[in-house]
Parts: sequence; C-alpha cells; structure tokens
Amino acid sequence: MPGFKVIHDSVHGSVRLDGVFLRLLGRPEVQRLHGVHQLGLAHLVFPGSNHTRIEHSLGTYHIASLMADSLQLNDEERYEVLAAALLHDVGHPPFSHTLEEVLLDRLGTDHVDLSRAMIAGELRCITPGDRKILGDVDSIPTVLGEAGISPENVADLVASPRNSGTGQSSLDVERGQAHFGQKNYLHQIIHGPVDADQMDYLLRDAYYTGVAHGTIDLDRLMQTIDVHHGDLVVNKGGVTAVEGLLVARALMYTSVYFHKTVRIAELMLCKAVEMSSPSLVKGLHKETDGSLTEKLLAQGGYPGRIMTQLKYRELYKRVFSVPMVDLKDEDMERLLELTDYKVRKGKEAEIAARAGVHPSEVILDMPERELLISEPRIGKTDVPILEDGRVRPLSRYSPLAKALQSRSVFDWAAMVATPDKNRADVAKAAHKVLFKT
Repeated sequence: MPGFKVIHDSVHGSVRLDGVFLRLLGRPEVQRLHGVHQLGLAHLVFPGSNHTRIEHSLGTYHIASLMADSLQLNDEERYEVLAAALLHDVGHPPFSHTLEEVLLDRLGTDHVDLSRAMIAGELRCITPGDRKILGDVDSIPTVLGEAGISPENVADLVASPRNSGTGQSSLDVERGQAHFGQKNYLHQIIHGPVDADQMDYLLRDAYYTGVAHGTIDLDRLMQTIDVHHGDLVVNKGGVTAVEGLLVARALMYTSVYFHKTVRIAELMLCKAVEMSSPSLVKGLHKETDGSLTEKLLAQGGYPGRIMTQLKYRELYKRVFSVPMVDLKDEDMERLLELTDYKVRKGKEAEIAARAGVHPSEVILDMPERELLISEPRIGKTDVPILEDGRVRPLSRYSPLAKALQSRSVFDWAAMVATPDKNRADVAKAAHKVLFKT
C-alpha cells in the first residue's frame, strides 16, 4: 500500500489520506457507503443529488483536519478526531436517514448506535460470502488499535450528538457568564454548534442539488474558531460567518431535506420496509441502496409494488395537509400525539380503513419527530461567542439568530399522501380521522 493517497473531491479539491486513515478507508464498513445515497431519495426531485455517504465522510474528515490545524490539537487528539470524522457515518442504513424511525421502532437503535457498534467491533457488515472472496479483513478497532488510537474514544466522539450536555444546548449562564465543562471540543468538532459534519453536508448538498442556499464562509470560520474552558467557541469576529451557516442550514432543511415530494418518496420506502419480512430490518447495516431495493422488489406483494413505483417515480400525491400558519391551539393538541411512531401508524391504518383503501396506500407525515432524530442541532442556534475572555450565546449579538430559533423548517404540521386515484376518499377520511371531535 502506498504511503498516502490524494482523492479529488468535487467540493474541497484534493483530500489527502495516509497511514491509519488510508487503512480505515479500505474497511468494508466504509466502502459500503459508496452505495448509500447521502440524501436518500432526494434525487427523485433534485436529479443531481446522487452523491454518497463516502463522499461526505471524506469531506467531514477534510474539514475536521482544517479545524484540528486551526485549534493546534496535539497528535493524540488529532488522530482521534480525524478517525471519528471519517467513521462517523459507517452505521447509516440504506438511503441514509430515511429509515431512521423504522430502525428505532423495530430495533430500538439508530445509525449513531450502529456506527458506535461498528467502531467498537461489535458489529460487522461483511458477510460469510464476502469472507470467502476477501479472506480475513481487519476490523475497524483492530486498525485503530494498531495505530495506537483508542477505539473506545473514537466511538465516544461519534456517539455523542444527543443528550451529551455539551455545546450550544447547554450554555449555563450565571451572572452573565457561561460556565463550561472540560475538553468537550473534540466531541463538538464532530457534533457541535459549528462542526465538520454539518459544514460539509451543507456545502456538498447545495452543490449537488443545485440550490443556492448552502454558501458557508469556511475560511472565516476556520480563522475564528477557538477553545475556551474546554468548549469549542467562535470569536466575535466570526459572528457573520456563523449567521451564514445557520441561515444556510435553515434554508436547506426547508427547500431540500423536507421538500414535500422528497418526504413522500422517503415515506413510501419506509412503508415498503415496514411491510417486508421482519428479518430484513435486522440486517440493514449490511445493505446498500441497491441491494435493499432488489430484496424489496424480490419480496413482491406490497413491498415490491411500492419499490416499482419508486423505481419509475410514480409517487403518491399530497391530498391533505395542515399548514403551520393555520394551526390553532386545539389542532396542535390533536396533532402532538402523532409524533409517536406507533400512534401515527395507527392513524394511517384508520384513514385507510375509512377511505376503503389498503394501508400501504396511505402515508401520514409528522416531520418534527424525524427532524429531532436526524438533526438534533436544528433548533439550537445559540452558538457560544467569545469576546474579551467572556462567552455569550450568539443570540446576544445577532437578532437573526433569535429569528431562526422560532422559524419552522417545514411548512406543514401534518401531511397525508396517497396514489392519485384515491385522492378524494383519502382526503375526506384524513380530515375526519385527524380532526374528529
């Protein structure tokens, strides 16, 4: 194996990997990401968005290396954070975030848990058939350990996006001064207020979808990030760059990630998996988009029917929705229960029964729950800003940040979709089921 490799990336230019990182790139768990679309089924709406999770992983690695240089991390910290950046998405099932709620419901796990298990060596994606061809392939923890990198530390960096008590969600302000924990900055490079993960996916997703919302002043952010009392902060001179990142994130979620047609396609896929063999979900960490599609088509029945519709872009149509701007307090009380996955599935079945159609032909979307799963940062805009040795939340400096806190990233509170032939019956049934007194 050569000492290094330079990969030409469409967003960042040349990305150099050497040593342990080159070995990690060759692990089956990482190579599987070639077959996982970064944006799930968004290519059905934005035809250029055919980029994959491995591209994003390399981009996150690249930005993390820039951050490590800017913060002057020591060798141990640098190696751990770069390994975490490269490996942070190895547990993503096919079509990325699309099947997250199905995983949580069926297995009580999500892609973060799967990533951690793979890094710890508790889970492998390589099959017995693969081993016959490839032979014995070193696991991720073996490669990390041989390079003197703690797999446990890397797994911890990857598995800290929710309830970590770090970063922007935990500014504890007392007498005007924020108090911080110790050495949280390594986690926050991967999952924080201004992290390598979101900087790459915003730039990359905007580039491939062709929308003009993902512009980020990456150079300025690299110049103004700092560590203060163990936390990653941004110096006051970087406020405008942080505002740009937050605006880009908010607009990308509205225009791309939660585009109504993208959501409909993704929920059709979820419906196909829900109606498939239970054993299929248990092995999702070994599948790619293509292999899962073929297995669902081969099952025939309703899973095969839905996958054929997706294959030829015969998508369900939105027939009923509750716009956020029209939502009344009493409506909110009725809809809040739909954030529970099982309750929502029950309502889908109830709508289908009332409309006289098969349950596979009704999907009900309540995106807030999915949003909390896939992007725990979206509602947190209080990036810590450092000025004259004191840290204050971004909202103290930026009215724009305050406005973004109250801005919804989707325009509907609930949406029902079905094949066009069912439009009238399902629309009528949805209104009665969701708003019956």
